[in-house]
Amino acid sequence: MATFLYKLGRFAFRRRRFVALIWVALLAVAGVGAATASQPTNDSFSIPGTEAQKAFDVLEQRFPGGNAQGATARVVFRAPAGEKMTDAANKATVEKTVRELQSGSKEVASVTDPYKAGGVSKDGTTAYVSTSYKVSAMELEDKTREALKEAGQDARASGLAVEIGGDALEQFPETGATEIIGIAISAVVLLITFGSLVAAGLPLLTAIIGVGIGISGITALATTLGLSSTTSTLAMMIGLAVGIDYALFIVSRYRAELAEGREREEAAGRAVGTAGSAVVFAGLTVVIALVGLAVVNIPMLSKMGFAAAGTVVIAVLIAISLIPALLGFAGARVLPRKVRKAAKKGEEGEAQGEEKPNAGTRWARFVLRRPVAVLLLGVLGLGAAAVPVASLELGLPDDGSQPTDTTKRKAYDLMSDGFGPGFNGPLMVVIDAKGSDDPKGAVEQARKTIHDVKGVASVSRPNYNKEVDTATLTVISKYKPSSVDTEHVVNDIRDEATSLKSGTGAEVLVTGQTAMNIDISKKLNDALVPYLALVVGLAFLLLMVVFRSLLVPLKAALGFLLSVVAALGAVVAVFQWGWGGSLFNVEEPGPIMSMMPIFMIGVVFGLAMDYEVFLVTRMREAFVHGERPGQAVVTGFKHGARVVTAAAVIMMSVFAGFIGSSESMVKMIGFGLAIAVFFDAFIVRMAIVPAVLALLGKSAWWLPRWLDKALPNVDVEGEGLRKQLDPGPAAREARDDERDPDADLTRV
Repeated sequence: MATFLYKLGRFAFRRRRFVALIWVALLAVAGVGAATASQPTNDSFSIPGTEAQKAFDVLEQRFPGGNAQGATARVVFRAPAGEKMTDAANKATVEKTVRELQSGSKEVASVTDPYKAGGVSKDGTTAYVSTSYKVSAMELEDKTREALKEAGQDARASGLAVEIGGDALEQFPETGATEIIGIAISAVVLLITFGSLVAAGLPLLTAIIGVGIGISGITALATTLGLSSTTSTLAMMIGLAVGIDYALFIVSRYRAELAEGREREEAAGRAVGTAGSAVVFAGLTVVIALVGLAVVNIPMLSKMGFAAAGTVVIAVLIAISLIPALLGFAGARVLPRKVRKAAKKGEEGEAQGEEKPNAGTRWARFVLRRPVAVLLLGVLGLGAAAVPVASLELGLPDDGSQPTDTTKRKAYDLMSDGFGPGFNGPLMVVIDAKGSDDPKGAVEQARKTIHDVKGVASVSRPNYNKEVDTATLTVISKYKPSSVDTEHVVNDIRDEATSLKSGTGAEVLVTGQTAMNIDISKKLNDALVPYLALVVGLAFLLLMVVFRSLLVPLKAALGFLLSVVAALGAVVAVFQWGWGGSLFNVEEPGPIMSMMPIFMIGVVFGLAMDYEVFLVTRMREAFVHGERPGQAVVTGFKHGARVVTAAAVIMMSVFAGFIGSSESMVKMIGFGLAIAVFFDAFIVRMAIVPAVLALLGKSAWWLPRWLDKALPNVDVEGEGLRKQLDPGPAAREARDDERDPDADLTRV
């Protein structure tokens, strides 16, 4: 591996114009493809194997022409103090709004009249109009959303309080500003790390090129592969993160090789042969984690994982080919100005000056002197942060978790006050009575049974299809949609469905957004252990091949688990318990997004293994080349700590930028990933790892002989490459003899 990459690095350096032209051409082709591709229309969210999805499928078959998963909107009206919504003037305003909504867009499927459909509260102060659409929220045209907003504005002008809820106003969060902030902070960190504008700019340039190719490719193939408009989000976040990381490590190693006095082409080859090997295997761990998301069997999540994995592959290829090519163009400008000036004056310069221990060296020596204390402090600290995980509650956020100044949150609160919290998340019960001898009787029996379930506030009259063999009921819970009590109501109705089927022959299915959220949470929970076993197991095997050790991969996996659990604990403390909520603008603490544990495992595992591979590979390299275990740890930190620290700070900056989002899910993801990177990079990799290696000594690198022979030798630390390029005195003499036929006569 190292030898092949060494040759590739030298080739890219020599043929830099050709290599750069290839990548520019790929970017142009991808860009043209994205610009000419039709907009993706497949934004439906399906979860195969769940009751909620089965109910939606039944609805599509038995109620043709309707869209069970179409967007919905709820326009909520509140009368001024002393007035009722049944007053003539207020009623006229509402009826006018109904007409405006009906004629506002061709995408509108139906609009309910609150005075005919029971949409007025008992005290008469609140009313709501339900609007359903023929397409999903992400497929709605902008003019449809504008018509909805304008209808609300006209009603407000009459003096009524009007707010709009539902998913029809949902648009995918704009993240451009946060990405710019992340890139800006990354540029500052890179400039401080390298002390050169050119060296700092290379990782940013190549990361942007890689993300550009990846996202353009996803956009171009979106219609062909059925990708949704949300697929590129994870790809952009991860592509930017690893793109900067991988380039950072290659450029850093290249500068180190130059500092040892090597020619530029040779330095590029060695940088790609050594650091490039680590990049390839670090990239493989990220790809494993992302592709493994397919285990969850949620198509949208699987596609997001595959798309992000493709972007990571592009980042790896750019790091081992385009980076050495650009280094060829950069010349000596990748070095700090002081070093360049010193070189011109013929001095040894900063790179070859006296060996002054850097911060990484001093820290490693400190840990080696006190490994037990550092290990205990790190483990106990992360253990304390992980304590809140014991009370983890999973769910999917609803409008009640929105900021209090948004119209969706205000509509949610108005509905809760006027009708009860359950009205914000009605359950839809689908009764398939096709196999029943008395379909209507079966439906009525189901309606009565459901009405008697504890926690049910009301059950609507049945809505039959044309064949009168299938009906739908709207069930209102007494509790808010995201509460555990509502989950109990759903489960109780489903428990009753078993006896109803045996007694009437009708199949009762519970669906709707609330039930769908419950099913998603359960599916994600069930997939968590298999996913974790798959990702950690495959990565353990990969790291065992890389490090030729059993204990080092085991330590890496355990350290990762510790950091992820601690990060989840921090997320629970802030977003579920509300600790520091004002600091992070968390206005409504509640259940943690059910996708969060698996999402964090996938993303953080990939980044954590990046830091593990880059830091420990340098230690392994020093150990293989004859250094004592303790000294190898110091050497690894001497060369890798600064770069790993910079990479971690960059990642934290990128992720932390999302904390400022108004979307609670985006805010939670940003906080969770940022704190996870902090825990893993600075506590696990920088403290626990060297402490454990110090305690293990030589046994850290132990591998049974039979296993050593069975495993492929990928030479990630460049041992074979170094032997080939820097042979011993005897080998050099023999090689010189081959080149000089008169060598023997000369020696005589």
